[in-house]
Amino acid sequence: MSRTISTVTIVGAGYMGGGIAQSLALAGRKVEIVDVDVQASLTGLERLLAEAQDFEDQGLYEPGSTEKIRGNLAAGRTLAEAVADVDFIEEAVFERPDVKRDVLAQICAHARPDAIIGTNTSTIPVHVLAPAVTNPERFLTVHFSNPAPFIPGVELVAGEATTQDVIDAVKDLLASAGREGAQVADTPGMVLNRLQYALLKEATSVVEEGVATVEDVDTIVRTTFGFRLGFFGPFAIADQAGLDVYENCFRTFEEAFGERLATPAMISEAVAADRKGVKNGKGLTGDFDEATKDALIAYRNKAYSRMGELLRELGPAPKADPQG
Repeated sequence: MSRTISTVTIVGAGYMGGGIAQSLALAGRKVEIVDVDVQASLTGLERLLAEAQDFEDQGLYEPGSTEKIRGNLAAGRTLAEAVADVDFIEEAVFERPDVKRDVLAQICAHARPDAIIGTNTSTIPVHVLAPAVTNPERFLTVHFSNPAPFIPGVELVAGEATTQDVIDAVKDLLASAGREGAQVADTPGMVLNRLQYALLKEATSVVEEGVATVEDVDTIVRTTFGFRLGFFGPFAIADQAGLDVYENCFRTFEEAFGERLATPAMISEAVAADRKGVKNGKGLTGDFDEATKDALIAYRNKAYSRMGELLRELGPAPKADPQG
C-alpha cells in the first residue's frame, strides 16, 4: 500500500535541520521545527525566514519563495506536541549515537505508531540507532548534505526491518522537493562520506609526501576530475575514458603504491569481457548504441562548456589567509 507524506516535523533547528525544513516547506509540505526548547525553535524560525528572503533577494530562490515558506513553516511547540500527529519526523541533532538514541526515544514516545522516522546521520549505521525506535519498520536514514537547500542528493539507508512502502514514501517526498534519493547499504560512513573521506585521505598523503601543496591539490581536483562530478559519477567517467585505459593506469599505481591502489577486480573483469566503455559500446554503466554514444558526448561537451561559463561568471571563491 502506498503512503503519502504531507506533514513533517524536523527535530533540530540548527543549520542542517533548518535547511531541510526550509526545503520541504518550499516544496509545499507543512513543516514544523523543534529544538531544545520553544524559544530556540522560534529563534530558528526567524533565522530561516530571514535566510530565505536573503536567498530570494540574491536570485537563489524564485520570487515568492519566502512567502511560501512562511505559509508552510511553523515553530513554537514542544517536541511532544510537534511530533504527535505528523506523517514524517526527521531527527537532525548532534552526530553522536547516544544523543540521537535519546532523541529518537523521545520521538517514539509521542509520535503516531505509523509515523515514518528518519535520521540525518552522516556516518552512524541504522542498526546502531534502530534499537531506540519502536516499530523499527518505519525507521531509516535520510541523509541530506550541507547546504540542504541547494544540494540535491540524499542518501537513504534502510534497516533490517524497514518496509518498502516507507522507502517509497520518502523517495516521493524527496522528488517533490527536487531531490534525488539513492539507497545504499547499512555500513559506517555509507557511500558519500566513505568516498569523500577516501579522497581527503589520499589528498593529505599527497601533501605530506611533498608531491603538491594544499592549494595545488585543491586546484587540480576542482579543475580536472572534480569539474566532471556535477554531471557524471566515477563509473560513468571511467566508461568515457576507457576501462582498458584505467586498467593500465592501475598497473602503474600498483607498482608504485602496492595493494592499496591495485587494479579493482571489477575493472579487470570488465576488460576481460571486452567491456571497455563508450569506445566499444559496452561499459560498467551499461551498453551504448551509436545514437546514445553521440548524444552522451554532445551532452558532456555542452555540460563542461557551461560549467566553464558559470565559473567565469562567478569568479574565484573567497580564499582564507594562508598565514591566518
